[in-house]
Amino acid sequence: ATHMILPPSLVSALPPECELPEGSVLVVGTEAVPGELIARWAGRVRIVVAYGLTEATVNSTLWSADPSRPGPAPIGRPDPNTRTYVLDSALRPVPVGTEGELYVAGRGLARGYLGRAALTSERFVADPYGDPGTRMYRTGDRVRWGADGNLEFLGRADGQFKIRGHRIEPGEI
Repeated sequence: ATHMILPPSLVSALPPECELPEGSVLVVGTEAVPGELIARWAGRVRIVVAYGLTEATVNSTLWSADPSRPGPAPIGRPDPNTRTYVLDSALRPVPVGTEGELYVAGRGLARGYLGRAALTSERFVADPYGDPGTRMYRTGDRVRWGADGNLEFLGRADGQFKIRGHRIEPGEI
């Protein structure tokens, strides 16, 4: 295997003596990616951090890991045919470095949730920055644009959390 898509918790659990084939590409995502994981593996394989949500097909953003960058890995820049917005509560763009909510739009965006009209109307909203009739998805993720043009994940705007990549809604438990 030369290309692998693995959650960060699995990669972090690999033993230090684990060898991956030379020239391997390791795509990590579905969870926050700690800086220690990048520092440990980036010199041995090419690491790509992927951020994606079910409502927008697979990945929405990518970041090619830079082991010299301190702190947690950013979630990157939008994929081709994907638009990302960092907006305030009035759906206005926030300045670089300012926290806001992440919205995703583009060709891979779903039409909504089957049989859940109320949830669809809450999460899939009109895109004021796209072509007429286009929509964007309200992710519930708090992010900010970094000075380098990458999105930095800061947490959730609601009570939702993830365990091994699975979304948990406390209200549904």
